[in-house]
Amino acid sequence: MKLAPASDQTPAVELLDITKAFPGVLANDHISLVLRRGEVHCLLGENGAGKSTLMAILSGMQQPDSGRIRVDGQEKEIDSPRAALDLGIGTVYQHSTLIGPLTVIENLLLGDSRGLKLDFAGARRRLKEFAGMLGVEIEPDVPAQELALGRQQQVEIIKALWRGSRVLILDEPTSMLTPQAVAELHKVLERLKTSGLAIVFISHKLHEAVALGDRITVLRQGRVTGSIERERIRLSSPDELESQIVALMFGEGGEVAAAAAEVPELQMGIEGKAHRGTDTGDVALGLHRAYAPGDGSQPGIEDVSLELRLGEVLGVAGVDGNGQRALAEAISGQRPITHGEIRYLGAPVGSLSVAQRQKLGLRYVTDDRLGEGIVSALPVSVNLFLKRIGRAPYWRHGHMRSEAIDRDAEALVNRFDIRTPGVEARAGTLSGGNVQKLLLARELSFDAKVVVFHKPTYGLDLKTTRTVRSMIGELRREGAALLISTDLDELIEVCDRIAVLSRGRIVGVVDNGPGAAEQIGRMMIGDVTLGIKEAPEPEVQRA
Repeated sequence: MKLAPASDQTPAVELLDITKAFPGVLANDHISLVLRRGEVHCLLGENGAGKSTLMAILSGMQQPDSGRIRVDGQEKEIDSPRAALDLGIGTVYQHSTLIGPLTVIENLLLGDSRGLKLDFAGARRRLKEFAGMLGVEIEPDVPAQELALGRQQQVEIIKALWRGSRVLILDEPTSMLTPQAVAELHKVLERLKTSGLAIVFISHKLHEAVALGDRITVLRQGRVTGSIERERIRLSSPDELESQIVALMFGEGGEVAAAAAEVPELQMGIEGKAHRGTDTGDVALGLHRAYAPGDGSQPGIEDVSLELRLGEVLGVAGVDGNGQRALAEAISGQRPITHGEIRYLGAPVGSLSVAQRQKLGLRYVTDDRLGEGIVSALPVSVNLFLKRIGRAPYWRHGHMRSEAIDRDAEALVNRFDIRTPGVEARAGTLSGGNVQKLLLARELSFDAKVVVFHKPTYGLDLKTTRTVRSMIGELRREGAALLISTDLDELIEVCDRIAVLSRGRIVGVVDNGPGAAEQIGRMMIGDVTLGIKEAPEPEVQRA
């Protein structure tokens, strides 16, 4: 396979004065962007900065209100995803779009209408060619669902190239990958650059942008605030690049200093670091050989034993869909355990309801913010006190006391910096980051002692992510936190120890520090020294 030579000076794509508005929101405000062959162009910006809208326009999912698009120097109208594909613009989304039960080769041939009969032999030869170009090995007859996430992503890239893509959009491509898979992706991108592909890399991780980017463009409030060119990236130190990027993302003056204090990611990257927790040795939360059922094809937990100590943050790493939800819901009381035991501050709580565990100070921040976390149609004020229905001073004799709720809701909105027109606004109108702050305000208030967080920063912008992680770390002072996350960077940044969950079982626990990320990554892909022994039937009575 041969793409356009990287030396061709004609830009692969030019976005010129792109403007797009939605009711009440100017998403893209006269944005211009140039994508060149043989380059990785990193696009940074907070949630709501306009990145997704701009890429939706380039991929044909949205049409601009004004502005022009040139492809290979010629003005084009991209009025549908099919038009984008026909022009050689492909997108690899954050979540896999492969059909799980179908094999790799069947997924690649989906939508191929060039003949009455599919050419499997020719497709295998073509797959081998693409895999060779990327420097990877991919088995054509394995069902997609049996591939590791990193390998699925490689198939997604090949799927885009299969259709003739010369411009590749990667949307948060490393958010759920192991360190080994991230390193593999970096090598793949280098090979794609050599082949003359133009790559758009969307990320919230500054160290990735610096490591991979030939150019970095920052969006803020729908506008381009600036770009950092290849030569400047190459010659600048990490500290200098951090200052430049933070200034572009958050603005000049006092905001920059505040934001810079919240952004240590350029130096940290994926390196482990030891935390100085206040671990007292006392067990805040303990699971002993706990079993809980799964949902459909999603696994439950089997023979899980864990100890979370007071004064620490314990992480749970693993590829999404390995029993994380079952673990979180078993601890919170939303899912029954069938065997084993859960103890909270020394007392068994396996038979207690969600509300009873809440009253004891055991809280849960769900990953399903909109579906489970809030009632969208109710106001912010009521959502903040949903779990205190019927309790004084917010209810009396079965009646809600709106004045008391509104008064204390105002205080929580200010304390947790929830951006809302007012406490009477519908919770469903808030942005994702502010919905998450609402959930944190509800769960961290009223004597929270031990909090279980499930993917608490997923999809949030950099500034909100830093705020949430800081709140989790603060729980060391008077309690403890269990942080379940698919983002290994997050776990390394926040946690004292990290357990690895695979197929519903704990396969190891690692102390945070140098080398921790690599060790965790090996466990996530099944490279554990002792292996996973078949768990015997537990002797503990049913909960």
